[in-house]
Amino acid sequence: MNTQKFSTHLSEDRRLIILRLLAEMATYSSNSSVLLLALQAHGHAITRDQIKTELHWLAEQALVTNTEYGSTLVTTLTERGQDAAAGTAVVPGVKRPGA
Repeated sequence: MNTQKFSTHLSEDRRLIILRLLAEMATYSSNSSVLLLALQAHGHAITRDQIKTELHWLAEQALVTNTEYGSTLVTTLTERGQDAAAGTAVVPGVKRPGA
């Protein structure tokens, strides 16, 4: 697997993990700091800038909505995002959950 393909694979996996984490939250929302720690716990070495970039990308795809409170970004799962997390919707750029 070349470096570009592996980088794409990592991004797609991070996005799926973010959507699944949000789906598990009681309010379907969390802040960027909590999501960063959760991604690190899932084996992704990611920076605060990278998590915010991923959250903005997910918002552009209508999978989440973002609200900024100072330097904190609060992200909420949309119905489309919930479908992608469950694997019932296919979204290019987001890894499909395994069977």
